[in-house]
Amino acid sequence: MTYIVTDNCIKCKYMDCVEVCPVDCFYEGENMLVIHPDECIDCGVCEPECPAEAIKPDTEPGLESWLKLNTEYAAQWPNITTKKDAPADAKEFDGVEGKLEKYFSPNPGEGD
Repeated sequence: MTYIVTDNCIKCKYMDCVEVCPVDCFYEGENMLVIHPDECIDCGVCEPECPAEAIKPDTEPGLESWLKLNTEYAAQWPNITTKKDAPADAKEFDGVEGKLEKYFSPNPGEGD
């Protein structure tokens, strides 16, 4: 099992999870984070820290595409280990439907 980041992170990109991860397995895209599934130790400390409730265990049904997305972009985006400020409009996008199709960016973030 691993934890993965799902669509509600898109354009919210809170980084409370990064701060608590003991193995630094978060990677930063332009407008979301992902978890590297091969680095995640399944400790689960990140899940309750996410204000957007975007982190889920990969054992939940229907998350196969998110596991694939996390795996793909963790290999491309820079590692992030330090919490940064969320986007100014993050609260406006929390809970918005269809964020993957409307807002996902494959571009990397800045990382550390």
